[in-house]
Amino acid sequence: MPTTEHRFAAVDLGASSGRVIVGEVTPERLTLHEAHRFPNRPTRVLGTLHWDVLSLYQGVLNGLKAAAVHTGDGLTSIGIDTWAVDYGLLAADGTLLANPVHYRDTRTTGAAEKVAAALPPQALYAATGIQHLPFNTIYQLTAAQGTPTLSAAHRLLLIPDLISYWLTGEPGTELTNASTTQLIDPRTRDWAAPVARALGIDLSLFPPLRRPGDPAGTLRQDVLTETGLTHPLPVTAVGSHDTASAVVGVPATTPDFAYIATGTWSLAGLELDAPVLTEESRAANFTNELGVDGTVRYLRNIMGLWMLQECVRTWDTENARTTRATSADLTALIRAAAQATPLRSVVDAGDPAFIAPHHMPDRIADACRRTGQPVPRTPAETTRCVLDSLALAHRRAIEDATRLSGRTVSAVHIVGGGVHNTLLCQLTADACGLPVIAGPAEAAALGNVLVQARTAGVITGGLPELRALLHSTQPLRQYEPTGDHSAWDRAAARLGDAQVTTATSGRAEAATGQGDEEEPCA
Repeated sequence: MPTTEHRFAAVDLGASSGRVIVGEVTPERLTLHEAHRFPNRPTRVLGTLHWDVLSLYQGVLNGLKAAAVHTGDGLTSIGIDTWAVDYGLLAADGTLLANPVHYRDTRTTGAAEKVAAALPPQALYAATGIQHLPFNTIYQLTAAQGTPTLSAAHRLLLIPDLISYWLTGEPGTELTNASTTQLIDPRTRDWAAPVARALGIDLSLFPPLRRPGDPAGTLRQDVLTETGLTHPLPVTAVGSHDTASAVVGVPATTPDFAYIATGTWSLAGLELDAPVLTEESRAANFTNELGVDGTVRYLRNIMGLWMLQECVRTWDTENARTTRATSADLTALIRAAAQATPLRSVVDAGDPAFIAPHHMPDRIADACRRTGQPVPRTPAETTRCVLDSLALAHRRAIEDATRLSGRTVSAVHIVGGGVHNTLLCQLTADACGLPVIAGPAEAAALGNVLVQARTAGVITGGLPELRALLHSTQPLRQYEPTGDHSAWDRAAARLGDAQVTTATSGRAEAATGQGDEEEPCA
């Protein structure tokens, strides 16, 4: 007898686009079909950068309509994952009070200093384990204190929880995403009430916590009518922070792996059973975000392919102003970068100075000049500098994570959009001196679908069993280390103390609010 196939809709919202992806699952098979893709275009209004969340919600409805057609109204459930830290505020009647503010907006300028005055960084990290980023939710809420919108708010919903609420009418706060607010104690996996009290943050704004696999309601009748779905359809809480879902989607076959979730950011680290809350870990800027099945995502945020995407955007703009009115060909750029001199110049890809949009090639050149390195002269040389620097940052993050956690690593898994950048994958293997397994690109959607499928009883087991299904069904490519590994040691030494210096200046630059434009493609 054939095994019954179930179909699950993964709503996956990224910084520049959203998708509704249908996962078709049996105990032996897992395939994805993209039902609908739609743009995510933040909008600046009266000087503030907002997410157009109503447009995103309409895109979700259109995607569910397309999924209904694709499956013949045969969906089993829906799961939602998005980016972290941002939120919407609701009135007592459930009305959205204002479009959510984009985390790259300038409003958090000075908020970190206010938080530090009330709660020293060492105490904040010991309580929450979350790395300092100037746009963390606690800084957004600190910046919003006393504003009419926050004063009028009855409820605060993080972005995936907001979409879920509109679909079902039932509010909740999913835990993996809640941990990024810097208001969760990673040891108890519950709210860090002393932190909230010290900062004057009202935790009653948040609805009750949900864990991945918990029920999150059933589609409202008006949603069923608009999407063409005809039967009551549950929404299942998944790892609603897209990185939480992406880590579920790592096809590791042994526990001694490191992961790099690539896209706009590179999120590089380990999956642990318990947080690392030492002062040394805080100083190294590692974060302890909560994962699925009681895990901890011990990782460092690195600037990621944002740097290259911003370079391409600058070159496209320059080309449009000349007779060369053509777009930069990323494939050709990477091919040319592969022929450029390796490790000629490297920059600290973790430096918050690169958070800001615009003029990225100039800022990379300035960083090279400050550190006494050759300045890239061509787009190919700049591209090589970015990719060498990302690979070096990946190496540094994984080495630091293993040192701080006491774990060992035998392989590095790269998932997300970066798996298509073969040069970056090879350079990461070379820099780390470890094999790199690249794939799948759609790790977040796959992790989303796997949690839904397990909740529905279609598949069973823990994360090892879920990952075994991925490993046997998804296309993967392995890269072995090549070249002179000591060259990477010399490049790391060349940066040396410059990483500390630029990181300090970068945090100051980020705090001045220069990171306030639309997010590039993830």
